[in-house]
Amino acid sequence: MINLGILGPGKIAQVMADTVNKMISRGNKDICLWSVGSRSLERAQEFAKEFNIEHAYGSYESMLEDPKLDLVYIATPHNFHYEQAHMCLEHHKHVLCEKSFTVNAKEALDLCNFAKEQKCLLAEAIWTRYMSMRKLINDELASGVIGNVRMVTANLSYPMLKKERLFNPNLAGGALLDVGIYPLNFAEMILGEPSRIDASCIKSSTGVDLSDSITLTYESTAQMAVLCSSYAASSDRYGFVHGDKGYMQVDNINNPQSYRVFNKDFQLLKELRCPTQISGYEYEVLECIECIKKGLLECPSMPHSDTLSIMRQMDTIRAQFGLKYSFE
Repeated sequence: MINLGILGPGKIAQVMADTVNKMISRGNKDICLWSVGSRSLERAQEFAKEFNIEHAYGSYESMLEDPKLDLVYIATPHNFHYEQAHMCLEHHKHVLCEKSFTVNAKEALDLCNFAKEQKCLLAEAIWTRYMSMRKLINDELASGVIGNVRMVTANLSYPMLKKERLFNPNLAGGALLDVGIYPLNFAEMILGEPSRIDASCIKSSTGVDLSDSITLTYESTAQMAVLCSSYAASSDRYGFVHGDKGYMQVDNINNPQSYRVFNKDFQLLKELRCPTQISGYEYEVLECIECIKKGLLECPSMPHSDTLSIMRQMDTIRAQFGLKYSFE
């Protein structure tokens, strides 16, 4: 039995707590929703009551001092991830940390090295990496049905102009770390790490990126990815994989609901719907449980090397944007 603690009872933590409760109600005996920690005891207690969590703590430190706590899910804004994950590892707790994993690659590398020293699992909670649809998409592409992959295009945008956190540079705001990370992961899951990055953005009045355009080039394989993301508008959220014999359309790269395969004459060859899921969060939890049981320090679906690759890409992109946070 793995005792899970939630650090930061915000909106995304509500989805995780509800998901774990449903996993338990459906017969999973390997996970227990054990505790929640907040900077406010009252908020922690309200969250614990809502999601039937036995232990509520008014500080993160007090939650981490519990010897029965095994795994911590970090659900706070990006700028807190490094400090909080480090604190969890200092207490010898396994960590599942929300995306973006940290603010920059330097922080990410330090955490990965420290986790190995502490012999603790450390994983990034980028849910699309763990979903069953990832393997189904990759298997379809590997079958050669669209031929040799030459290009990937993907977008993810939501109109979120009223969410103050997203525009606060002191909270590592900006479209890239919050939504742009998904097109980057979509491209990397198919093409790997690029050899060249060209990026531009429109900035908000607070100086963070509002809308992003990113081109990734893979010179050794003659492949390319063209990606965009934004807080200022809604988008179709599609991902396309272009081959020399046809193409694949993925519906919603943030949580793929289906894919369709077409030949080069634009005729539909195949359509596959996403298998039934609770929320999509369950896959990362299940993999963490399995890794802890096996004594693994990284999740195969999102190894440290891939987390570091994405963080390096975002560092390069932000440098091209001219966006550096004051606390870096």
